[in-house]
Amino acid sequence: MTEYRSGVTAADFHPETRSFFAGKQVAVTGGCGFIGSHVVEQLRRLGAAVVVPTRSGRPGHLAHISDEVELRQADVAAEEGCMTALAGCSVVMHLAADVAGIAYNVAHPASIFDANMRMALSVMAASRRLGADRVLLCSSACVYPRFCTVPTPEEEGFRGDPEPTNAGYGWAKRMLEFLGARYADEFGMSIAIPRPYNAYGPRDTFDPQRSHVIPALIRKALAAEDGVLRVWGDGKASRSFIYVDDFARGLIETAARYPAADPVNIGAEEEITIGELAAIVASLVESRTGRPLGLEFDAGQPAGQPRRCCDTAKARRVLDFHTRVPLADGLARTIAWYCAQ
Repeated sequence: MTEYRSGVTAADFHPETRSFFAGKQVAVTGGCGFIGSHVVEQLRRLGAAVVVPTRSGRPGHLAHISDEVELRQADVAAEEGCMTALAGCSVVMHLAADVAGIAYNVAHPASIFDANMRMALSVMAASRRLGADRVLLCSSACVYPRFCTVPTPEEEGFRGDPEPTNAGYGWAKRMLEFLGARYADEFGMSIAIPRPYNAYGPRDTFDPQRSHVIPALIRKALAAEDGVLRVWGDGKASRSFIYVDDFARGLIETAARYPAADPVNIGAEEEITIGELAAIVASLVESRTGRPLGLEFDAGQPAGQPRRCCDTAKARRVLDFHTRVPLADGLARTIAWYCAQ
């Protein structure tokens, strides 16, 4: 198995961010997972001492640097578990989430809402009791309604209802944002709320029951012995994808420099249809395997929100944040990592 090593270094961050994290003890819930493990690696490069709560006690995607972090066995869905997990940390970055692709979201809206709210409530209560100096609450573009302005500004995060195919997750993230803002109002806590778009990259979930669109397409393309990549929906829905290195860097910049309890989109300006995405994945897999690969769309399967594209104006204004990894490059890196497993 080949472990992915990010190229992001301390020099890639704003000087204020480097200063903020140097020497701080930072707790990262979900730090053993897909996004969290990349955040942990980048924090270590900034000189932070990192604590990672893990319910299983296992390091997950941090096995290659487990000697550089402190793993604490704890369940962050319970407040007392959070007290153990977050003790002594001046910064808490709450990334743990029950998250999955369209099929799982449609089938389990109550379970997803319940799991995410239990974690959010416990983390916030424990962070206040422990006197954390800064808390980051990772939201999601899933808060936006189905028919939102495109590109979508932050102001529409509480307009109407969230996209129905991710209603449980979308409502949980809206309530996470509400909770953070009210803790800031009532208790004077310093809260950062990034609202990231669709992430992808090495260490993503490729489980067919829970995967999002990019790992699902990659897995199906590589396994397509009949030369056909089957795509859910008609291919016309669009997304704005952000590579995991940029995603993690955006969360860290937000935590350090925008603790305003005010959501800020973290994403790329690059909008692409699922059909166009599938064609790129098919081309990259063809180049790797030498096998021709055609596309077949199944309009009877759910496609999710019709359009999703990130309005990046606020992130540029308050953080000077820009993504650096183009989609085609990120897809190639992701396929190479997956094939090396």
